[in-house]
Amino acid sequence: MAEKCFTVLDLLDLDLKEHNSLNLRCIGGRKGLTREISIPDLNRPGLALSGFFDSFAFNRLQVYGRGEVAYLRKIEEDGKVETIRQMFTYAIPCCIFTHNLVPGEMFFREAEASQCPILQTDLSTAEFSARIMRILSDVFAPRQSIHGVLAEVYGLGILILGDSGVGKSETALELIKLGHRLVADDVVEIHCVSGNILMGTGANKIIAHHMEIRGLGIINVTHLYGIGAIRDKKQIQLVVKLEIWDASKNYDRIGTEEQYMEILGVNIPKLEIPVKPGRNIPIIIETAAMNERLKKMGYNAAREFNKNILKWIESDNARAVYFGSEDII
Repeated sequence: MAEKCFTVLDLLDLDLKEHNSLNLRCIGGRKGLTREISIPDLNRPGLALSGFFDSFAFNRLQVYGRGEVAYLRKIEEDGKVETIRQMFTYAIPCCIFTHNLVPGEMFFREAEASQCPILQTDLSTAEFSARIMRILSDVFAPRQSIHGVLAEVYGLGILILGDSGVGKSETALELIKLGHRLVADDVVEIHCVSGNILMGTGANKIIAHHMEIRGLGIINVTHLYGIGAIRDKKQIQLVVKLEIWDASKNYDRIGTEEQYMEILGVNIPKLEIPVKPGRNIPIIIETAAMNERLKKMGYNAAREFNKNILKWIESDNARAVYFGSEDII
């Protein structure tokens, strides 16, 4: 069971637009809107309506399409109240009717008596099921908040980390000026989708696209650089950790050994970039983004360089052996 507390009222209050909109409205059982949705899954209660309650998945959202509503009408015509009454003895989160369908008076009466919410949508059953599963998967995804900056650079989601004062926000500001986009500054909320995709967004929508620049204060990126300089969420595909240059530390100069950072059980490629006067960090991050895209396309510059060096050494040694040997007559 999911630990997140998410109620039917929360489902109705979700700010969903366009292809995510569920078009839900409550048509009965309003007293039960505080019922908790604990499992991100659906159930079509056809067997339960026929009186078979073994393995009844009552703790899921109960979706009623045209088939279930037609059967409900037959039950009511036959006066089989006991089946409907028995179904509502279970702690059902809510009943959702698609195609703008409406249950009969008997169903309404039993739902009101058990304080079970009845919701309605104009979407088809197949379309509603696809949308609600996508939304519930996002709502119940594991989450973690990280102190850092998330930006989109050349289409790649880059999470910039580092100690306070190292220059994360200033780097992100320069990237925005170069035409890239800000997702979140200071606190990035990360959630894992489908078990292997990390999506990052601002922890607070009101302040997500504001930045704190020391010596300047709070700035509104949207107002300064336009709507094209921001986006609400982005998949995290690369982690860049900024740190003050340490002369005693050996930094990777070739790039053959790849590092990873584990976030919510997912390994993300990680780069450690030392910061010191004279280094153009935004340009380095731009280059890192393009290099990472090349890697995803199957080309690794560091490995290719290493391979060419080995070939050169082998061929050079072969020539030395050949020309250094004495001809035997």
